[in-house]
Amino acid sequence: MNRIYFDNAATTSIDPQVLEVMMPYLTEKFGNPSSIYSYGRECRMAIETARKSVAKILNAHPAEIFFTSCGTESSNTAITAAVRDLGCKHIITSPIEHHAVSHTVEHLDKMDIAKLSYVKLLPNGHVDIDDLEKLLAASEEKVLVTLMHANNEIGNILDIHAIGKLCKLYNAIFHSDTVQTVGHFPFDLRNTPVHFITGASHKFHGPKGVGILYINENVKIKPFVHGGGQERNMRAGTENVYGIVGLAKALEMATAGYEEDSAYIGTLKYYMYDELKKNIPGVAFNGDALGRSLYTVLSVSFPKTEKSEMILFNLDINNICASGGSACTSGADQGSHVIRAINNNPNQVTVRFSFSKHNTKAEVDAVVKKLKELV
Repeated sequence: MNRIYFDNAATTSIDPQVLEVMMPYLTEKFGNPSSIYSYGRECRMAIETARKSVAKILNAHPAEIFFTSCGTESSNTAITAAVRDLGCKHIITSPIEHHAVSHTVEHLDKMDIAKLSYVKLLPNGHVDIDDLEKLLAASEEKVLVTLMHANNEIGNILDIHAIGKLCKLYNAIFHSDTVQTVGHFPFDLRNTPVHFITGASHKFHGPKGVGILYINENVKIKPFVHGGGQERNMRAGTENVYGIVGLAKALEMATAGYEEDSAYIGTLKYYMYDELKKNIPGVAFNGDALGRSLYTVLSVSFPKTEKSEMILFNLDINNICASGGSACTSGADQGSHVIRAINNNPNQVTVRFSFSKHNTKAEVDAVVKKLKELV
C-alpha cells in the first residue's frame, strides 16, 4: 500500500519547482553573499530579490522582512526583543500557543523578566476577546500580546484585525505566530495592525530550515544573534541562500495557486468530516471545525477503547501518517496541551489529519475505511 500523508501541518513535501530554483545555489553559485566579488554579489542579489518578492506578497516593505532559520527562531526573536527593547513587562498569551511561543514566555516569566497572563478561551477554542480587553485594561505595565493566527492542532483562526485594534487602543505590542497561515492565506500587512508575524517555508512546500520574521517599520529592536551584521544587522550568520531562494519561490507558487488550492483542500477536509460522522459512532471534532478554521486541518476525537488507544501506531503500520495533536511533541506521547485546554475528556483519543493539494478523496476513503477497523 502506498503511503498516505495526512500530516501537512507538521511539514509538507518540497515542490519540484522550488528544488529547481534552489539547485544552482547548492552547486555553482556557492559564493558568500557578504563577499564583494561577483560570485558573492550574485548570491546577495538572490537574497534581496527573494526579500522583495516576499514583501510584495505580504504587502509589506522589503526592509520589514528578515530571513531566519524557522518560525521558532522568529517568534523567540520577536518576544525576547519586545520585552528587552520595547519595554513590555507584562505578556498576555493563550494556553494553546505553539511551544515556540509558550516555552519562550514561560522562560521569561520564570526568570522574572516579564509577568505572564493567560487569556480565557471560549468553549469552541477561540480566544475570549472580552477577557483580553479586561486584561489589557487592568495592566499597569506595557503589554506584549502574543496570540497565534491559527492553531496548528485544532485549526481555529484568530480575528487578527480585531486583536490588533484592541492592542492599538491599549498601546500594546502585538506579535502573532502566523506559521500555519503564511502561504495559506492572503496577507495585507500594510493594513493589519500587527508588530511582528512569523512564517516557515516548510509549511507551504518550501525547504526546511528557513523562516521569516516581519518587523513593522515603526518598531526598533536590537539583534537576537550577534556577529557579522547580516540581515541589516538584525541576524548575524552567513545567510541560508538556497533556503531563502526556495522560500520565496514556494511563497510565490502558494500565492498563485491560492484560490484553486484552498478550495480543493477545503473539500477534502469537509468530505473527511462527513465520512467520519457517517461511519464512526461517537466521533467528535475539536475546535471550530466547520467555522473560523484552517481549511488544511481536521482534529478528530475517537471514543477511547483498547483498540483506539493504539490508533496512531496502527495507522503508521498501515502507512498512514497523521499526528496526535502536535507533531512537535510526538514520540513519547505526553498528550497535547491544546486538547487538554479545550477538551479535557479522558475518554477520547485525538488524531490530527492535515491536508495539502497533493491529497485525494480516494486517500480519505482509504483512511476512513482503515479507521473503521481500528476504532
